Amino acid sequence: MEEKKLDLNSIIGFILIVGILFWIMFQNKPSEATIAADKAKKELVAKEALAKAAATKTVATAAAIVPGDSTQMAQLQKTLGNFAYSASLPSAKESFTTVENEFVKLKIANKGGYIIEAALKNFEKFKKGSGQLVELIKDNNANLNIQLLTSDNRTLNTKDLFFEPTLTKVGADQILSMKLKAGANEFLEYKYILKPNNYMVGFDIRSQGLNKVLNTAKPLDLEWDLKTFRTEKSIAYEDRYTLLNYEYGDDKFNNVSGTGKDVQEEIPENVKFIAFKQHFFSTILLTDTPFAKTILKSHKLVVDEKVDTTYIKQFNANVPLAFTNGEVDYKMNWYFGPSDYKTLKAYDKNLEKIIPLGWGIFGWINMFVFIPLFGFLSSYIAYGIAIIIFTIIVKIAMSPITYKSFLSQAKMKVLRPEITELGEKFKKDPMKKQQETMKLYNKAGVNPMAGCIPALIQLPFMYASFQFFPSAFELRQKSFLWADDLSSFDQVVKLPFHVPMYGDHISLFPILAAIAIFFYMKMTSGDQQMAAPQQEGMPDMAKMMKYMIYISPIMMLIFFNSYGAGLSLYNFISNLITIGIMFVIKNYIVDSDKIHAQIQENKLKEPKKQGKFQKKLQEVMEQAEAQKAKDKKK
Repeated sequence: MEEKKLDLNSIIGFILIVGILFWIMFQNKPSEATIAADKAKKELVAKEALAKAAATKTVATAAAIVPGDSTQMAQLQKTLGNFAYSASLPSAKESFTTVENEFVKLKIANKGGYIIEAALKNFEKFKKGSGQLVELIKDNNANLNIQLLTSDNRTLNTKDLFFEPTLTKVGADQILSMKLKAGANEFLEYKYILKPNNYMVGFDIRSQGLNKVLNTAKPLDLEWDLKTFRTEKSIAYEDRYTLLNYEYGDDKFNNVSGTGKDVQEEIPENVKFIAFKQHFFSTILLTDTPFAKTILKSHKLVVDEKVDTTYIKQFNANVPLAFTNGEVDYKMNWYFGPSDYKTLKAYDKNLEKIIPLGWGIFGWINMFVFIPLFGFLSSYIAYGIAIIIFTIIVKIAMSPITYKSFLSQAKMKVLRPEITELGEKFKKDPMKKQQETMKLYNKAGVNPMAGCIPALIQLPFMYASFQFFPSAFELRQKSFLWADDLSSFDQVVKLPFHVPMYGDHISLFPILAAIAIFFYMKMTSGDQQMAAPQQEGMPDMAKMMKYMIYISPIMMLIFFNSYGAGLSLYNFISNLITIGIMFVIKNYIVDSDKIHAQIQENKLKEPKKQGKFQKKLQEVMEQAEAQKAKDKKK
């Protein structure tokens, strides 16, 4: 038999293969940062596992107890003290009780006595017809715990202990009593009261006969945590409007900012309600007895929208439950339902404050104009048509202001040649030029501020609309034309890549709104430039307007691409109507020749008495001129 030998080609091939393998291993070697991150992650998982094991050790022992076994009962008392009694009952097992009405379905666990599932029966996640109900609590995303400090120096957590459930009915109301017992008549009770056709759930916490079992020197710590599930199509949009809100003191209202990467914290006093508000749904804890001092935390969970698609934010609340005569007794409520202004306001508990309608005049416009008007229209016609009619009504109501603004521009346009002439005449004396210009305005009966004031009056309505439409719950999952959800973006094209600041899709209504605002600005910029002559030392407004004609539509495209289609539709129709109104005013109402004749006639009359502002401005100018002349003599 011929002996096989390695030839040179085999050796070279072998060396190349080994080299390639080493290169692959080197390339796939994790970086130090990755190794450190993995190590930290493993350590965290290990710690959580140990904590869970420690927490469930008592539960496992309790489950193994045989009723009447005094030996095992004695062993359990070493760990649980008086609360070993509760662990020995038949209810000390992994079980739950379900209560539901027409609106909500709640599942309450024996272990911990708190709600482990809360589903809204009439709303679907993401899109209409998805078949997935909105579930505010599920899969351990929520936690309710009271830390119990016993008189024999034990620290127990209610979330690890078993409650005894008792479900009864009083009329149409369902009442579920969950008792953590330290004896036959000694217990800590959670009482849930669910009424028909209601999102509000009665929730009482009280103790009986525990004044000697618990250490009553300091309040009990109630801990409430919730990781909010994503329920809407746009992650970024939902994140923007998901906030921790609270009312405290004398009806004061605030929120914990959760926009940054770090955990945000507030410590208010005398808190009346805490709202874990998502964009369109909320979980709210209300109390008849204000919490003396509350620690509230908010943490943004969406870092990368491509990966972080399940949860939006982590909310935490730590509230004290004070003892009164050795016992606790708090009458509270849970709200599990839509973040809808009308629904929340109907409870008459200031809950509607969690809807971000804007502060001051902006909020008033929304509360007393936009909400009633849109609510009336949408109760009779489809929501998309309602937005169009709503916009038409608002713009017609604003048309007299638009007319005054344009009339002022027309008057200034007529005076422009004379103002330019004054500018040339007093080119070397800006103060004198300003004085003569003011005299011309007064003599002609023209107020240079008349064009600004109408525009300022319209601004609050514009800002109010930016607050109203994103908060309008009634637009959720309502379709119009190509938009299947007016509360979210109206995607017509899905991009295979992500454009920074723009997104991974193309929405059509923002494009239409951008085109409309371009033509509106193109139409009005020429008149504004003619009406406002260049002032010495001031920016060149004509040049700025030329840039703004193109910048404004681009900004509209970028920022509104992921906004709700309802707001983009409103802006499109609004600008379209404004273009029409301006066209009619310019071509059929305002006559430049008549304005010019009127101004010339006004010049022949006795000048109008100056207003306080104009008079004061004139005096300041004269004093400055006198000082200037005095300085020249020196």
